[in-house]
Amino acid sequence: MSAGKIVLALDGMGGDHAPAVVVNGADIARERYPGTSFLLFGDPARLKPLVDKRKGLSKALEIVAAEDAVLAEDKPSFALRRRRKSSMWLAVEAAAQGRADTVVSAGNTGALLAISMFAMRMLEGADRPALASFLPTSRGETVMLDLGANLECDAGNLAEFAVMGSVFAQVLLGLDRPKVGLLNVGSEELKGHEELRQAAGWLRREGSPVDFHGFVEGNDIGAGVVDVVVADGFTGNVALKAIEGTAKLYTQFVRDAFRTSTFAKIGYLFASGAWAKLRKRVDPRRYNGGVFLGLDGVCVKSHGGTDTLGFAYAIGVAVDLVRYEYKNKLVEGLAKLRQVTATAEAPPAALQATGGAE
Repeated sequence: MSAGKIVLALDGMGGDHAPAVVVNGADIARERYPGTSFLLFGDPARLKPLVDKRKGLSKALEIVAAEDAVLAEDKPSFALRRRRKSSMWLAVEAAAQGRADTVVSAGNTGALLAISMFAMRMLEGADRPALASFLPTSRGETVMLDLGANLECDAGNLAEFAVMGSVFAQVLLGLDRPKVGLLNVGSEELKGHEELRQAAGWLRREGSPVDFHGFVEGNDIGAGVVDVVVADGFTGNVALKAIEGTAKLYTQFVRDAFRTSTFAKIGYLFASGAWAKLRKRVDPRRYNGGVFLGLDGVCVKSHGGTDTLGFAYAIGVAVDLVRYEYKNKLVEGLAKLRQVTATAEAPPAALQATGGAE
């Protein structure tokens, strides 16, 4: 990180509502994080008028011309081969080459992951990247990963993800020693497939770099039983979409209930203050900003359909990861994990059979 100043590379053309959301989000972030500056990649003819409308933004932002853009329908392989002049590619390249400290994009997720892996490479000790984000729970916030980057994972991948998630929670949630759980079909030690039990055995060993709680179930996520929930990308993505869908369903149920009668509508008016607090608490924009953990660089993925405020929150995630030296802490954590796993190629037979402690 540059001394006292963070430079962010922004994909100005990525996302459903680009470039307006990107420019206006950068303006909000500029005010929230004094001293930050931006390299904005994209079409100058579209970007400059938007930047000029935001008073003072041009002093903290440089527009870098990009003649192409990654499209939502582009396959990752196509983006790798044919979009090397795109705003996404050039923004990632700037972060990979050290001209920026981090990159933020609301563009095509698969393309962003492929380009970032190619340009940044993997961090020492990390085998695969994991997509991580955080969501509200009854106790605060919980980090969850992998959310779809890896559909199949072995025990080593899951153990690495546990370390990545723990460091992520330390940096973004300010926790000294976050509790980590592996998402399973039950909390009992005999439950789950071999990869889960083997990862649990490693994470329970003396010298483990994480505070391992054990197995958690789907209903434990919202309860905030642990600070970090670890899963393979297939399971994590399904769980996340189920949570999002249920939240939307209950929101619609509440709206419909308050429209059933005049008294219900009056009751809604009396409770308007409480509903405003609830909306703020579960506002998805506050949790915008997924991160590809494990890369040798900081790459933040904003939701493609977010608005200005949501994109500003994604920039905030990127700033915090750089400011609090997430990458250095992750290298240390992965090194400790290698020391633990090096003592044996697999957990002791008792652990393999039961998933319990030695």
